[in-house]
Amino acid sequence: MLARETGAVQAEAGANTASPPPSVPKTRLRLINARVSRGGAVLLGTLPFAAVAVAYLSASAQRLAVNANDKLLPSPAQMWSAFFDLATVPDKRSGDLILWADTYASLVRLFSGVGLATLVALLLGIAIGFIPRVRAFLLPFVTVVCVIPPLALLPILFIALGLGETAKVTLIAIGVAPVMVRDIANRVMELPPELIAKAQTLGGNSWTMVLRLVLPQTMPRLITCVRLALGPAWLFLIAAEAIASTEGLGYRIFLVRRYLSMDVILPYVVWITLLAVATDWLLARLSHVVSPWAHPGSGK
Repeated sequence: MLARETGAVQAEAGANTASPPPSVPKTRLRLINARVSRGGAVLLGTLPFAAVAVAYLSASAQRLAVNANDKLLPSPAQMWSAFFDLATVPDKRSGDLILWADTYASLVRLFSGVGLATLVALLLGIAIGFIPRVRAFLLPFVTVVCVIPPLALLPILFIALGLGETAKVTLIAIGVAPVMVRDIANRVMELPPELIAKAQTLGGNSWTMVLRLVLPQTMPRLITCVRLALGPAWLFLIAAEAIASTEGLGYRIFLVRRYLSMDVILPYVVWITLLAVATDWLLARLSHVVSPWAHPGSGK
């Protein structure tokens, strides 16, 4: 009996030894599931800028080696010298610091136009999205205006409003306001009907619901609309300044192009980019401050 039990145990042990455990199949990580660390994200984000810088420096060095007076691809030192002179040396004719005078003039026009468009978008967008009769009255008109190329209206604005600041600010406002109005109206129409029904049950009138319900829900989308409108607004600003202006960033770029002054044009383009990025960042911070509930993961 004991021998039989011992043999059975040995046979079982031998069977376990002879048959290896089944292998677990390897799971292949899909590309969409790969996570990037913070350091990796910084590295990957830097690579395109580094590639453009290396390509420009290489092409500039080759051209300047053939012709030291070449103006098409100036060296970083030449661009910095021209930019520094524009920022620190007063103009002999007007006595102004050209860079800062151009920047001030352009930013006043830009913020005036975008601010006017934001006000129009807030008022009309809420009215169209919240009041059915206003929606039936204005939505078809706004939809048609959205597809009109704003630059096609520039000659009309110059003829009707003159060549002063009013035409430039109006072009920016007309260029970005219709799209913003439609976006805000769509956001208002997306509000859950349950919220509106509860507000009415609690005795809220139309004005109270606009202030206490619609406006807070709309603010994050409004700020996002302004951020998205900055790109087209800069385009309309530069186009208007290039045609009829005596100062401004766009005016300066088109003024010096006849002399092939790329040592001025390229720094001005970079400066406009920095201003646009800084404005976008400030608007993003404003959205976090005004509507923190709309950014639940920002604190992580």
